[in-house]
Amino acid sequence: MDEAFWQRRWARNEIGFHLNEVNPYLRRHWPSLDLAPGGRVLVPLCGKSLDMTWLADQGFAVLGVELSERAAEDFFAEHGLVPDVSVQGEFKVYRAGNVEIRCGDFFAMTPDDVADCRALYDRAALIALPSDMRQRYANHLASILAPGCQGLLIALDYPQEQMSGPPFAVGDAEVRDLLGARWKIELLELADVLNESNWKFLQRGLTRLDERCYRLDDLA
Repeated sequence: MDEAFWQRRWARNEIGFHLNEVNPYLRRHWPSLDLAPGGRVLVPLCGKSLDMTWLADQGFAVLGVELSERAAEDFFAEHGLVPDVSVQGEFKVYRAGNVEIRCGDFFAMTPDDVADCRALYDRAALIALPSDMRQRYANHLASILAPGCQGLLIALDYPQEQMSGPPFAVGDAEVRDLLGARWKIELLELADVLNESNWKFLQRGLTRLDERCYRLDDLA
């Protein structure tokens, strides 16, 4: 993960990956996990996602992890919140209400940091990483999350040779290879999303763009 690349993207407000609405897959499929309200949800590479607010509104505590302090500051400012700010180990921590965002390197997170997380939500973390880092990411998740953790994962798939990422293409086989040792993986939804609403991808020459939403259930 090129930290300088992502810091530049946030500094220049080049954040086309940010959605100005709650992800529809999250709305449709999160309730199926049947998690008890009050549990904590880990959101890697969270940016300033509105999904964190939605999760908090459902009664969950949210632990986001993000490289960019600008993203964390924007998240709380755009929701009219003044966060408490502190330093905890290698992270600068922003906290208000049920949402905490730790700014720093996700790979510096430890089992103690996420000991109370009962769920994982990955909308744009796995697909933000180049191929040589995705296995490291999967291994790190498996090493820090406590047994019994469930989650949702949203991935994109397209002919990688037609476009350089991020977002990178992560197909069904790779998702299962990366995460199948830790989680039972269930494909909840597959959608062809190469249409006018994704005109930027059409302009970049893609001939196929699929979104997949997966449910993850710990095998432990």
